[in-house]
Amino acid sequence: MPGHSKDLTRLRIALTTFFALDGFIFAGWVVRIPAIKEQTGASASTLGLALLGVSAGAVVTMMFTGRLCRRYGSHPVTVVCGILLSLSVALPPLTHSTWALGAVLLVFGAAYGGINVAFNSAAVDLVAVLRRPIMPSFHAAFSLGGMIGAGLGGLVAGSLSPTRHLLGLTVIGLLVTAVAGRALLRYDSPVPKSAPVPKSAPVPPSAPVPQSVPGQPEERAPRRPDTRTRRLVVVFGLIALCTAYGEGALADWGTLHLEQDLDAHPGIAAAGYSCFALAMTIGRLCGTTLLERLGRTRTVVAGGTMAAVGMLVGSLAPSVWAALLGFAVTGVGLANIFPIAVERAGALAGPSGVAVASTFGYGGMLLGPPAIGFMADWFSLPIALTSVAALAAVAAVIGYGTRRATAD
Repeated sequence: MPGHSKDLTRLRIALTTFFALDGFIFAGWVVRIPAIKEQTGASASTLGLALLGVSAGAVVTMMFTGRLCRRYGSHPVTVVCGILLSLSVALPPLTHSTWALGAVLLVFGAAYGGINVAFNSAAVDLVAVLRRPIMPSFHAAFSLGGMIGAGLGGLVAGSLSPTRHLLGLTVIGLLVTAVAGRALLRYDSPVPKSAPVPKSAPVPPSAPVPQSVPGQPEERAPRRPDTRTRRLVVVFGLIALCTAYGEGALADWGTLHLEQDLDAHPGIAAAGYSCFALAMTIGRLCGTTLLERLGRTRTVVAGGTMAAVGMLVGSLAPSVWAALLGFAVTGVGLANIFPIAVERAGALAGPSGVAVASTFGYGGMLLGPPAIGFMADWFSLPIALTSVAALAAVAAVIGYGTRRATAD
C-alpha cells in the first residue's frame, strides 16, 4: 500500500518524541533534587524514603498498564500518561515536608510508570513490523531528552527557583504531548504479518496477504505464554532491573555525589548526569548497528562488564573529572541492555511481557535511589554507588546464561 512506509515513519517519529519527552521531564526533576532536599530539610535516608513514592506509584501502575494497553491500545494510554506526567512534575517544589514530597512523588511515579509501559509496548509492535533491532533508537531519544533536561537544569539552577523551572517543564510537556499525541492517535498499533513470505516465492494475486497498516484496526489474537515463556520474561525483567538500577542511582544520587563528596560546583555536578545521558545516547544511537553485528548476547555481556568497571571508577575516583569519565563509561555500557531486555520480553509475551519486564526494570530504576540513600547513611555515598557496578556485573552473567533465548 503506497502510504504504508510513510505511516510507519510518522509513527516512529511520534513515538520517538514521547521517549525524548519522558527523559527530558525526568532529568529536569532529578537535577533539582538537591534543592528540594534542602527545601524540605530531609536527610539522606528520609529523602530516600520520599523517593520511594516514585517507586511505589510507578510499580503499581505498571502492573495494570499492560491490561489497559490491550484494552484501549498503547497509543491512547501513552498520550494520557504524557499529560499526567507533565502536570505532576510541577508538584514537588510546592512541598515543604518529606511526607508531602513522598505523596506528590507517588502521583509523579504513577504517570512515569504508565507512560513507560505504554510507549515501550507500542515500540515493540513497531520493531516486530519493521523486523529490525531499532529498539535502542527509541531509548536513545529518552537518553537525549535526559541529557538536554539535565543540561538545561544545570544552566538555570542558579537563576530559576525549582518551582519556576519545573512549572516550565509542565508547559513544555503539555505542548509536546498535544503535537506528538495528535500524530500518535491517528494510527493504531501496527500488527506484524504472521509469517514472512520468501522473496523467491511470490504470492499469487488471489492469495490474501495480511497487512499491518497503521490507521486500520486489526484484531489481535491474545497471547497466552506458557510457563517457560513466563520464566524467560521474568529473567529478562531481572536483567532490566540490574541495569536500570544504575540509571536510577546515577540520576538521583550522581549529582549529589559530585557536589557533596567531591566539592563540585552545582553546575558541574548537574553535568554529571548529562555526561551519563550523553554516553547512553551515543551508545543507543549505535545500538542497531551493534546488535546487527554482535548479536544480543555479546552486546549484553560486553555492556554489563564495561558498566561495572566504569561505575567503580565513577564512585571511588578522588577527582571530579575521573568520576565524570566513569559515569560516561557506565552510560555506554548500560546503553543497550535495558532496550534488549524489554524488546525480548515483548516479543515473547506482547504487552504483558513488556509490562512485566518494565515493572522489574523501572522498579529497579526507582527502587535503586532509596536503597542508595539507606546505604549512604549506613556506610557512605561512594560505597553505596558501588552497588551499581555489582548489579551491572550480575546482568552480564545472566545475559550470558540466556544466550539461547536471545535469538542471536
